[in-house]
Amino acid sequence: MRIGNTTFDTKSHTYIMGILNVTPDSFSDGGKWNDRDKALKHVEEMINEGAAIIDVGGESTRPGYTLITEEEEISRIRPVIKSIKENFDIPVSIDTYKSGVAAEAIKTGADLINDIWGLQYDANIAGVIADNNACCCCMHNRKDKSQYGKHSRDKRGELYDNFLQDYFADLANIVHLAKEAGIQDDKIILDPGIGFAKSYENNLEAVNTLEQLHQFGYPILLGTSRKSFLGLALDLPVNERVEGTVATTVMGVMKGCSFVRVHDIKENYRAIKMTEAILGR
Repeated sequence: MRIGNTTFDTKSHTYIMGILNVTPDSFSDGGKWNDRDKALKHVEEMINEGAAIIDVGGESTRPGYTLITEEEEISRIRPVIKSIKENFDIPVSIDTYKSGVAAEAIKTGADLINDIWGLQYDANIAGVIADNNACCCCMHNRKDKSQYGKHSRDKRGELYDNFLQDYFADLANIVHLAKEAGIQDDKIILDPGIGFAKSYENNLEAVNTLEQLHQFGYPILLGTSRKSFLGLALDLPVNERVEGTVATTVMGVMKGCSFVRVHDIKENYRAIKMTEAILGR
């Protein structure tokens, strides 16, 4: 798969997408990289530690996040994308679900649109991606997890009996939207959407069944970094979830994920390298 000027061997290697949130309110690093110089320094650190893609986010998507206008989001991400492209030879992803932001990001130099709504929030975003021959990462998401079918409840949350059936059907619909818009197969990545519209148990099940996503025939991106299901499993706050994230990264490598999206580059890079050595890759 080619993203920007870089070719990725998505069948036999796992690459790191480093997270760069230029937001005041992201759940684990809000406000840290708003300054352009600090952002560029952090990009340099991530590249040196093993990041292969930089994912820029201008709007927090944490639970209960505040929706901002396209204009405000563009004003946050445009100078950062421009500066990264001027200073580093690395593909840039933009974390957005808005077509106007996606179009401006691509114009500024972004190579990949990372849409947490899987092309389902903004009817125009798939066309923007196709028209610009850009790559996209399409994530599984729903407005309300109670939309899943028959379920029972346990002490930690809701356990949906037919979660996987609905989850795979949703992903199939996302693929249909992409192809209908004219996005080429070699431009599509799928993301299981860990932490989005899923109970604690759903998240564990989605990670444990990652290999089943290969039925769609696209590279898989796993994004679990510091998320709340790790905190529930380990009973730890957001700033102490590195080891939990690394455990899921190892699972992702073993189950054939092509990308992992993380905050802590060095630790995850080393875990990937060790796991791939054991697997003989």
